[in-house]
Amino acid sequence: MSWAENAAAHSGSAVPTDRRTPPEVRCRVEAGPGTGTVRLDGVLTRADGEAVRDALLAAVWEHAGPVLVDLTGLRGAEPSADRVFAEAHRAVAGWPTAGLVLLDPAEVTGRGGSAPLDPYAPRLCATLAEARAALAGARSTPAVDVDLAPVVGAARQARALIGASCQRWELPELVEPGCIAVTELVNNVVAHAGTTMTVRLAPQVGALRLAVRDRSRRLPSYAGLAPPTSTGGRGLLLIDTVARRWGSTAVPDGKVVWCVLHAEDELSFPR
Repeated sequence: MSWAENAAAHSGSAVPTDRRTPPEVRCRVEAGPGTGTVRLDGVLTRADGEAVRDALLAAVWEHAGPVLVDLTGLRGAEPSADRVFAEAHRAVAGWPTAGLVLLDPAEVTGRGGSAPLDPYAPRLCATLAEARAALAGARSTPAVDVDLAPVVGAARQARALIGASCQRWELPELVEPGCIAVTELVNNVVAHAGTTMTVRLAPQVGALRLAVRDRSRRLPSYAGLAPPTSTGGRGLLLIDTVARRWGSTAVPDGKVVWCVLHAEDELSFPR
């Protein structure tokens, strides 16, 4: 089942909640494939968190852009249940062209204007017009994708995409570090996951965002510097060296490993 199908599977159906919750007020999630909108109604409980998170992550990847989370039908939320939105937003913060905008006119998430400012929190909007303006402001140059098989030569195709895209986006300084990062990410999929993968790139104000999604839920492990006598295990070290930020996100049927490269880091690096 694809991510979009996984999200759509919740459309019009109740997300399992505590048995004490009456069926008519259970949280329902509607997420049409590729629409860029996820709608919730009913009452959000902590038991709904995993299903809501999965639907949000699926929508963000499938839409390849910021997603509107429409909470106008949500009649309430248990204490701390709304953390799922901030957690999902932070999880995709490093992905290309990703993010969440919450339409919450009734302020059922309970944050209002008194919550501390969190740069990684989703934008909270009281009206549809405000939400649309926030979405328009969050959009950047569309991402580019390439689907690859887990075979020898996959990294070469990914490097070609990096080179062409960085030149088109006037980020020539990031061709070399981008090729280093994507080579390691793709080769990790070939060597360890052995599944099909999608490489996604997008520019953002002097930076390149890069993500590779595969079908294995095994997250990469980084233990820092490898001993000089070690043979291998340096892939993540190379990514950590060239990227300002990087991480991995578990998703319903696999994972996304991402990194953010900045042109100014390359310009200031002594040659």
